[in-house]
Amino acid sequence: GINAEYGGREAFCAEAMKWKTEKEQYIYKQLRAMGGSYDWDRACFTMDPKMCTAVNEAFIRMHDKGLIFRHNRLVNWSCTLKSAISDIEVEKVEIKGKTLKKVPGYADPVEVGIIEEFKYRVVGSQDTVTVATTRLETMLGDTAVAIHPDDKRYTHLHGKRVEHPFRKCELPIVLDSFVDMEFGTGCVKITPAHDFNDYEVGMRHKLPFVECLDDDGLITDVVPGYAGMRRFDARIAVRRALQELELYVKCSDHDMVVPICSRSKDIVEPLLKPQWWVNCKDMAARSIKKVEDGELKIIPSHFDKIWYSWLDDCRDWCISRQLWWGHRIPAYKVQINGEKTSDLDNSMWVSAHSEEEAMKKAAAKFSVDPSSITLTRDEDVLDTWFSSGIFPFSVMNWPDDTVDLRTFYPNSVLETGHDILFFWVARMVMMGLELMDDLPFTDVYLHPMIRDAQGVKMSKSLGNVVDPLFIVYGITLEELHKTIDNGYLPEKELVRARAGQKKLYPNGIPECGTDALRFALCSYLTQARDLNLDVLRIEGYRKFCNKMWNASKFALMQLGPDYTPPASHVTRDSTLSFSTVDRWMLHRAAVTVEDTNTALRDYQFQQATTAIYNFWLYDLCDVYLETSKRIFYKGTPEQVAAARATLYT
Repeated sequence: GINAEYGGREAFCAEAMKWKTEKEQYIYKQLRAMGGSYDWDRACFTMDPKMCTAVNEAFIRMHDKGLIFRHNRLVNWSCTLKSAISDIEVEKVEIKGKTLKKVPGYADPVEVGIIEEFKYRVVGSQDTVTVATTRLETMLGDTAVAIHPDDKRYTHLHGKRVEHPFRKCELPIVLDSFVDMEFGTGCVKITPAHDFNDYEVGMRHKLPFVECLDDDGLITDVVPGYAGMRRFDARIAVRRALQELELYVKCSDHDMVVPICSRSKDIVEPLLKPQWWVNCKDMAARSIKKVEDGELKIIPSHFDKIWYSWLDDCRDWCISRQLWWGHRIPAYKVQINGEKTSDLDNSMWVSAHSEEEAMKKAAAKFSVDPSSITLTRDEDVLDTWFSSGIFPFSVMNWPDDTVDLRTFYPNSVLETGHDILFFWVARMVMMGLELMDDLPFTDVYLHPMIRDAQGVKMSKSLGNVVDPLFIVYGITLEELHKTIDNGYLPEKELVRARAGQKKLYPNGIPECGTDALRFALCSYLTQARDLNLDVLRIEGYRKFCNKMWNASKFALMQLGPDYTPPASHVTRDSTLSFSTVDRWMLHRAAVTVEDTNTALRDYQFQQATTAIYNFWLYDLCDVYLETSKRIFYKGTPEQVAAARATLYT
């Protein structure tokens, strides 16, 4: 376990910092190799001291204002990590019918892609109600059955109750329009403590919240005989028990989406947890208006609809994580005279930069002597998107009023991937508006997601991940294999990854250089959501770069080391005798400059690279250089002078 291996929180964080430093240096190496011209003096990490101060300040201000609060709600829970995880860490895996899926902690694969039907007996009658579920074990925590109020098939059930076969209690039949009358039987089991839709139904109808799963994915003591049983073992046990009671109806194949934790590969469970939440309603409304009014521009513009869709329905944001690594939440639970305090009592929490400051705030808040107060700091850490959300100003030493902050906030352009438009970009906009009362930037350019040449998502287990350094410097197939022989992949996946590398790069990856890689990436930038990166195409641009080099070398050779251009060689009153082809070349250069500048201004990078490529390859190299060779070798001094001036231009 982590405790045994690292010796506690501080030792674990120290080990994580070593890993961070190692990876950080490699990332910097990649950026430098790709020609990144950054302000390296301002490079920082979100766990640097100044950043920690800013993160704490942001939490404290928003908590004091009431925007951050404590509440018991459903979260995405990884039983393997024993932590809440963010939406972006949940992979929605589509399952087509009955499928056996490997789950951490289980020797045998777990059956998914099925839907099971069982019956509840209606109290006081011979009637039964048939419900369907993809998670049979959660019926142990059912607290109601829902039907649509307009469903005439079940009018006779209005106001009735059903009997839970294992808990020996009665469950109400509630009327709720969220029920899809066309799906299944039109009757829905309601488990408010373990399903996001059911949670809302439970809140609307004031249903009890019965928790049948614990943090480890084990059945609680809600039903004798099942306590301590693993969730998927309980699924089998519940099925058998229902069959014995003649309440089990059938099992059918069912296409579904299974939520998978991207880090642990465990099936995610919705669990009720006391967490810290951010009320995003007003911040989201301001962020929507900034786009509507044109103050914030999203490129490509078709992402505006996604922006509105997400923020129109922006729910409270869960920002606490049950981890060691991260910004520890600067909140302290207050106990007065040793009286027990509930974790859910929002009024009994204060936030501060230090325990000393928290003690002063608590004493003032409750008007008591500090000696009667006991403080307990929250063990959880903040969601990484919280600290990332304030990065545009925390990096400039906020909350201090620095010259850097006044100079560089707000910024102009943010460039990032479209997959984190909500998770990061929206959070930066919301928190910038809340804490700085200004947008962090005016333009957001969203690039497509890089996939392999066949359009497959890059994955280490598939062997199709491309390190930019491999393209810049080249790498053999044997060296590629060594990059995945690091002990991280199981042997089965390692074999598949090697096969994937051999299929994609049978001769390794040729050295293409920085210029070719940068030019290729820009040439791929369309309004598409994905970018299928083909190394052969990058190699083609390497040849193009070589052609540019040779053309420049030819031009420099013709100009000579002492060439001095005429002051007015491209003006109408120039004394140079420009030929028709000279003037055509100058015209094509002027058009290319205009087209390229316009494309770059409009973030049309593919159009810019196309204009440059066509000019160099077809206009300059294929036409003008070939034509000018005859002039340089056999032309008059006047013709040579005009050609040299044209080349210099």
